[in-house]
Amino acid sequence: MISFDTALEKVCSELRDYGLETVPIKDAVGRVLAEDITADRDFPPFDRATKDGIAINYRAFENGRKAFEVVKVLAAGTPASVLEDQETCMEIMTGAVVPYDADTVVMYEELEINNGIATLKSAPKKGQNIHYRGSDTQKGQVLLPANSRITPAAIGVLASVGKAEIKVKRLPRVAVISTGNELVEIDTIPDSHQIRRSNTYSLQAALQQEGIEPMLLHLQDDKDIIRQKLAYVVDELDVVLLSGGVSKGKYDYLPEVLQDIGVDKIFHGVLQRPGKPFWFGSQPTQGTLVFSFPGNPVSALVNYHLYFKTWLHQSLGLDSDPKTVVLDTNIQISGTLTRFPLVHLKWEQGILKATPVNTSGSGDLVSLAEADGVVQLHPREAEYSRGEAVHYRPLKSL
Repeated sequence: MISFDTALEKVCSELRDYGLETVPIKDAVGRVLAEDITADRDFPPFDRATKDGIAINYRAFENGRKAFEVVKVLAAGTPASVLEDQETCMEIMTGAVVPYDADTVVMYEELEINNGIATLKSAPKKGQNIHYRGSDTQKGQVLLPANSRITPAAIGVLASVGKAEIKVKRLPRVAVISTGNELVEIDTIPDSHQIRRSNTYSLQAALQQEGIEPMLLHLQDDKDIIRQKLAYVVDELDVVLLSGGVSKGKYDYLPEVLQDIGVDKIFHGVLQRPGKPFWFGSQPTQGTLVFSFPGNPVSALVNYHLYFKTWLHQSLGLDSDPKTVVLDTNIQISGTLTRFPLVHLKWEQGILKATPVNTSGSGDLVSLAEADGVVQLHPREAEYSRGEAVHYRPLKSL
């Protein structure tokens, strides 16, 4: 039995690089960039009006002019024009190119326009209401660095520089497998001794948030069938996530079967709660990794976030460090296990505070759904005090 810190270190010593692929922009959100994205031109690419109004040369106002003849109307998308006479102006719409020799935009609210003459109602400031060329970014500047997650906002940046296809890091091919004769499909009415399968669907949903669409399988407690199916999956895919079958029961065949099919055990059993029976190993020929989580719903999902998600993010070059929150209550920890209690989060006077969720144990799905995440509490003699900062890992987005 090893400590949580040692277990996580061993998992993260098995990082993988699955190469690169190119995806269309519509499929890129959530993926990890494999290249720097640079500006293909200045942004904005021209002096751009930020208000509807008129474009003037400020020197004319300095020379005492307050009324200007309107000689043209400029809409967004109109090619650049030249203000040839400082005694005139051009009406201009938001987003349009400010004409050459004009350097100030006065919005309609500060004007009176009658019979084609625009009269200023107040004194403008030189350069007002213009978004100048290159003021955001300049050509060649890195806009999105490699190894960053593509967000919806980043999609807009990619579109603005003409990236219809994006080079991203390839994701692992993953199987999610549940075991146990007591489990039935979710559209089945279970008998009194049965329960509906939930772990595979919660793990599938968690993987989908990472852009991974896993293969889903369920295996009955039959050693030969488990051996046959697992051998195929380990040979064909990159990662296998198992739930159930790794404790000390007579029908917990997985450790034996995994050894039979050539998966080397790296460790089995971690001094933590939930998830003490967690099993982790690697098939040395294929490089396939096996994360075998306990079957209890809280244990399975918490261990997914602690181990698999951390491993995946490190493999992709993403930040995987835990965040820090402040406890909103005292918590006593005894024994030798690192604890990961479910918590609610709340902001209070600018501080993110964590309060334990009332739960009936590792099978409490409702408490799991209510929790924002878990805090990490290493064993120690002194109790954890209200106001103490501790590590936190989210189970859902803030």
